[in-house]
Amino acid sequence: MSYTRFVASFARTQTGNINKIRVSPSRGRSTVASPKSQEEKEQQPRQLEEGCTLVEAVPVELISQTKNAKDVRLSRIHVDFDNTEEAYKSKNNIELLRSLLVFNLCTIDFLVEKNKELMELSKKLLGQRMFEKLMKMTFYGQFVAGEDHNSIKPLIYKNQAFGVGAVLDYSVEEDLTQEEAVKKEMDSCVSEAEKESPGTDHREKKYKAHRRFGDRRGGVISARTYFYADEAKCDNQMETFLNCIKASGGASTDGFSAIKMTALGRPQFLLQFSEVLVKWRKFFNFLAAQQGKSELTALEKTLELEQLKESLTQMGVGAKDDIENWFTGEKLGLSGTIDLLDWNSLINDTTKMSNLLMVPNLETGQLESLSNRFTAEEESQMKRMLQRVDILAKHAVENGVRLMVDAEQTYFQPAISRLTLEMQRKFNREKPVIFNTYQCYLKEAYDNVTLDVELSRREGWYFGAKLVRGAYMYQERARAQEIGYEDPINPDYEATNRMYHKCLEYVLEEIEHNRKANVMVATHNEDTVKFTLEKMNEMGLSPTENKVYFGQLLGMCDQISFPLGQAGFPVYKYVPYGPVNEVIPYLSRRAQENRGFMKGSQRERSLLWNELRRRFLGGQIFYKPVY
Repeated sequence: MSYTRFVASFARTQTGNINKIRVSPSRGRSTVASPKSQEEKEQQPRQLEEGCTLVEAVPVELISQTKNAKDVRLSRIHVDFDNTEEAYKSKNNIELLRSLLVFNLCTIDFLVEKNKELMELSKKLLGQRMFEKLMKMTFYGQFVAGEDHNSIKPLIYKNQAFGVGAVLDYSVEEDLTQEEAVKKEMDSCVSEAEKESPGTDHREKKYKAHRRFGDRRGGVISARTYFYADEAKCDNQMETFLNCIKASGGASTDGFSAIKMTALGRPQFLLQFSEVLVKWRKFFNFLAAQQGKSELTALEKTLELEQLKESLTQMGVGAKDDIENWFTGEKLGLSGTIDLLDWNSLINDTTKMSNLLMVPNLETGQLESLSNRFTAEEESQMKRMLQRVDILAKHAVENGVRLMVDAEQTYFQPAISRLTLEMQRKFNREKPVIFNTYQCYLKEAYDNVTLDVELSRREGWYFGAKLVRGAYMYQERARAQEIGYEDPINPDYEATNRMYHKCLEYVLEEIEHNRKANVMVATHNEDTVKFTLEKMNEMGLSPTENKVYFGQLLGMCDQISFPLGQAGFPVYKYVPYGPVNEVIPYLSRRAQENRGFMKGSQRERSLLWNELRRRFLGGQIFYKPVY
C-alpha cells in the first residue's frame, strides 16, 4: 500500500469526531524473543560471585552461531572490579595521581561552576603555551586523547594492548553564546511557510521550536550539541565524521565511530518527520483501540484486516474495493492482520518529503496538512541530509568501522531512529555496521527496542543497539512542563534502571536465540555491568562471540573497563580528540558530569588510592606499564 495513495484518499474524507476512544498505555511484555517460562528463568543461577579476573570451570550450554545442535562447554566468567592491579595496570603512577587530582577538583563546586571563567583567566595569566601544558597535565590529559588522529594513536595502541578498544569522537565544539544558539535554533527549525503565516499550521507544541529552549545545551552535560548554520557547515561536519571514520579504521580492526544527525542537516526536517511518525503511530493505536486491543504491548497489537477495511470505509477514506487494493501486492495483510511494523512500512524513505506532511487529527477526525508545503530549497536540504547519512554509512563499510548514531532530544528522536533503521536495513545485511542508540530513561524505550528487534528478525538483517540511560532528562522534563505535554521520562532513577535492564535482557535473549543481534552496554553503572555478566553466564553467551560490548568514557571508570578487557570482553572507551582550545566546552561538560558522579560515590577515588598504596608499599614507585 502506498503511503502517498493512502494519504491522497484519506484527505478526501469528511469524518466525524473520533476522539472518544481513549488509548490506554501499553502494558505487559512481548515474549517473542524469549520462549523460556518465568519458572525456568528463576531456577537458573542469578548470583554473581566475586573473584579475581579468572575463569571458573562451570559448564554452561552454548547455542552455536550456526544453530547446529552442538554440545559446547562454556566456562562461567567472573570479573573482580575491586582488583586494582588489573584495573590500573595500564597506568603509571603519574597518571593515577593525575586522576586523583582531577576527580577531587571535580568535587569542588566553585571550581566546577566557574570552570570556563577560570580557564579563560588561566590562559590570560599563563599565556597560551603554559595554559596548554597545564591542561594536558590535568583535565585535557585525563579526558582527551590528543589533538589529531596521529597524536591519539599511542594511547589507542596502549589501551588495545590491555584489551580496550576505541570509539573515536572528534570533540571540537562551537563556543556560542546563549543568544547566538537561540537565534540559530529558531532560524533552522521554522520553515519559510511558518515564517510567512505563523499559527496557521496544525503542528503539535512538542514538535515546534520554542525560544526558551532554543539553546539545546541547557541542562545537558553529557552530550554535544550541534546548531545548524548552513549547508556548507553541514558538509564540513560530514567531512569531520569521515576523517574520524578513516582514523578509526586506521587505528584498529574493529573500531567504532559516533555521529549525530543534527550535525548533518537542518533540524526542521527532523522535527516535522518526527511529528508525522508519532501521529501515524497514534492513529494505529486508535484503530487498535477500536478493535479492543489498547491494553496490549506495541508488538502484540494487530489490526484485523477486515475490520480495518470496514473502519476505513466507514470513515469515508474510499470505496471498499479501493481499500482492498491498497493492502495487496506488498505482503501486507497476508496473515489477515496488520501490525505496527506493517503500518510503519507504509511510510518509506523514498516518499517525497513534502508528501509526508498529511497526518490524522484524532480530535477533529480529519486528515490535515501538518504545515504548508516545503519550498524547493527546503526539499533539497532534506535530500542532502539523507545523502550525507548515506555517504557516512558507505564510508564506514569501506573502512571496516561500525557506526553509532547518537540519540538526541525526543522531538528529534523518532526521525533519527527511523533514518538509522533505514541504514540498518541497507548496510546490516552481512554484519552489524550501523548501531542505533536507545535512551532507557524514556517510557517508550522497551516498545522501541522490541519493535526494531522484531523488524530485524523478519527481514533478516543484523540488529545493532547501544543502550544508554540518557543525557537530556532535566531539559526534557522542564520543556514538557513548560510547554504542556506529557513528560516522556521515567518517574525516577530506579524506574530507569529497571527499563535499562528490561531492554538489555530482551536483546540478550534475542542474541541467545538468534545470533544476529548485537548490543553495546554503554554505562558507568557497575551494577548494570554485573547484571549483564550474570545474564550472559545464565544464557551461555561467550565474550569471544563479540555480540555484547561494553562502553565507557575515556578517563572514567577504568576499574570497569580494563578488568572487562583483561577477561576477554569486547570493551570500548569513547575517545575524544581535538586541539586544546577547541575542546574546552567538552572539558567543561566532563567537569560538571564528574561533580555529580564523584560526589555520589567515593569508590573510584578509593580504588586509585588503594592501588597507589599497593605500589608504593611494594616498591613500585617508578611503575611503568609493560605491553
